Amino acid sequence: MSTLKSLRRLALLAVLSLCGAVHAQTVVDLSPEQKGRLRAPRDETAIAALSKDFKFVKPGVLTVAIHPGAPPTGTYATDAKTIVGFDPDFILLIADALGLKLDLQPIAWADWPLGLTSGKYDAVISNVGVTEQRKEKFDFSTYRLGLHGFYVKTGSKITSIKEPKDIAGLRLISASGTNQERIALEWNRLNIAAGLKPAELQYYDDETARTLALVSGRADVNFNPNAPQAYQAARDGQIRLVGTVNAGWPNKSDVAVTTRKGSGLADAVTQAANGLIKSGQYAQVLDRWKLAEEALPRSETNPPGLPKF
Repeated sequence: MSTLKSLRRLALLAVLSLCGAVHAQTVVDLSPEQKGRLRAPRDETAIAALSKDFKFVKPGVLTVAIHPGAPPTGTYATDAKTIVGFDPDFILLIADALGLKLDLQPIAWADWPLGLTSGKYDAVISNVGVTEQRKEKFDFSTYRLGLHGFYVKTGSKITSIKEPKDIAGLRLISASGTNQERIALEWNRLNIAAGLKPAELQYYDDETARTLALVSGRADVNFNPNAPQAYQAARDGQIRLVGTVNAGWPNKSDVAVTTRKGSGLADAVTQAANGLIKSGQYAQVLDRWKLAEEALPRSETNPPGLPKF
């Protein structure tokens, strides 16, 4: 890369960083105080659904592992230690409904399966999608649509992406070894079979690099998980949503609270989640974190998930 190009890249990165710092607090509340956080009443129906044989890691406490990877689902507050986001808010309501205190345990995402099976936590809430393979070892209570979003720069002429033909010939950002890459490759296969040009897939290491490629015109579309892109779009206005697809396409793979297989906790979590959906508090928390498009009509225990490949 030439010196001039390097300077331009650094300048744009600085602008993107400044935009994020200036506008983040106006988009969502990242303060440690979380004054707008909702609380829920006890749900006796949900409590009754809890197996009498279930033993919590700590009596009277719901111990939940979370990977605070990115807003708006889960991140660190401005004090760099308090975990905030939609997932912390939602699981706090679940704990309230079950008459429990909440203890959030920050983890690396890759550590959740071993930690859960070994009994370090009662549950995991960390953007875990339901798959048939995972269902062999874990139980799931769904709470959010597993959406991937197609985002373009604000001034793009692209207005809608709903099906394979809509990405034909576009320069599409994805992530290697992911569900979104699997979908993009299958859409390319279908387009080639239909006589259309495949999309050109591009891979970048992080959000900043992806955004840089998109806003600078080196790519047409960023196709990655919806939640962090929705937050970014609301935060700085540089990108906008033109379509979504379920992570399990052509099937479903929604996001779920994960518990040990057969432990007796999943049905209680599902019942509590449905109580929150009925009361409207679920929708309020989604709105608070700019994730209304990821609302589920109801929570399910162990629904069909992404099949084995």
